[in-house]
Amino acid sequence: MAIHKLIIDDCEEANYELLAIHTSLEDYRLAYFVNQKLPVLFSKSEKQIQVISKIGKINFSKYSYSNTEKEEYWDLIQNKNEIIIQKKLATQNLFGNEEETTTTYLVPEFKKVDYFIKIENSEIDIESILTKINTIERISTVYAVDLAKIKSKNNLIF
Repeated sequence: MAIHKLIIDDCEEANYELLAIHTSLEDYRLAYFVNQKLPVLFSKSEKQIQVISKIGKINFSKYSYSNTEKEEYWDLIQNKNEIIIQKKLATQNLFGNEEETTTTYLVPEFKKVDYFIKIENSEIDIESILTKINTIERISTVYAVDLAKIKSKNNLIF
């Protein structure tokens, strides 16, 4: 009887670029300004990115653009999300429950990053993209992320 072996590689080579953005802009405003500077047209995705943590299910906003002719896909992803947690107190209180705000991260290794742009299958010059995005007011900095430094790569699969 013949023996068949299936060898599954741990992970395929990542075929995307990841840009980190530090800004105080809201996600919809950032998408608008990026649409003006780059040859993309981000639109709000109906599906948010959902990550399960100790706190529960956490949703991160996502804006998407796809060019089906070139088979390239762009995603603008929120990295920080503030969640309000209701705490029940052991004793009765005039003011009821206590609320606590917790910040959660899509990619915890980069806690200072506000947004990521994930670019799949694109042959665009990353340096020119970084330069154009950096011209947007209220963006502190933008840079390419070394994918080898990310431990939570599974959060970027969607």
